[in-house]
Amino acid sequence: MQEGIWFWVIFNAGVLALLALDLLVLHRKPHAIKFREAVVSSLFWILLAAAFTVLVFYRGGSQKALEFTTGYLIEEALSADNLFVFLVIFRFFKVQDDLQHKVLFWGIIGALVARGIFIVAGVSLLRRFEWIIYLFGAFLIYTGVRLFRQDEQEVHPESNPVLKFVRRFLRVTESYENGKFVIRRGRELWVTPLFFVLLAVETTDVLFATDSIPAVLAVSHDPFIVYTSNVFAVLGLRSIYFALAGMMGVFHFLNEGLAVILAFIGVKMLISHYVSIPTAWALGVVAGILVISVIASLMFPQKQEKAAT
Repeated sequence: MQEGIWFWVIFNAGVLALLALDLLVLHRKPHAIKFREAVVSSLFWILLAAAFTVLVFYRGGSQKALEFTTGYLIEEALSADNLFVFLVIFRFFKVQDDLQHKVLFWGIIGALVARGIFIVAGVSLLRRFEWIIYLFGAFLIYTGVRLFRQDEQEVHPESNPVLKFVRRFLRVTESYENGKFVIRRGRELWVTPLFFVLLAVETTDVLFATDSIPAVLAVSHDPFIVYTSNVFAVLGLRSIYFALAGMMGVFHFLNEGLAVILAFIGVKMLISHYVSIPTAWALGVVAGILVISVIASLMFPQKQEKAAT
């Protein structure tokens, strides 16, 4: 899809307008996000993505609509790891419930910028050096195998190298200072612990993007499809986090499901020059793996002793 500059301007302006509405109107006063509010918000973003799929179908045809849907579903599926990491980070830094939305909001702004840069770089590399697709494919298979063999995810925010580096140069307050990231004391600027929470969220999202963006590039090399599917997935991530934060341990087979998805997409990349797997089939495989993972988790719940460790 060859979209003109004005479409990109209007699309990004629309995204920023929705985010401004979210921050300045719906969440002007910080508050803990309840389950019902999170579900309603999640449905809104999902329906918005579905409406955009109709627009893609109208402008680009059924193939482009399938590519967008598959890319969106892959991004949302791989975001499950992000949700787990966000939960660990918030618990580690003891972030109050009413401040978590603010951190995720600004985290999304940074994620959109970083992913936009990654997408432009990835598409450019694939167009100039087609053999790069084999590196992406091998990397995804390696990541999938590593994820499958990993019984439990261990996240250590205190070991984040970015946080360690920043702590050497900045003055840090002891409290969250009413949810501010930076405050002024006399002529000196101080950062609050919430600033470090935001840094932790941003840097971990960049790490996850190294998996998810190559995965979507296996579905489409169209920057329009890759970028917009990423944007819609990231926009709905906050709401899904608050809806599922208390249910992370229920879908315990999702980790294995994501590993299989990464490996499948990696194989799809490696054989792309010899065997072309239709996008509709890829969409069916990804959706099927997710459904099987959820059903298996419900049919074979974790034992209490294992879940508690």
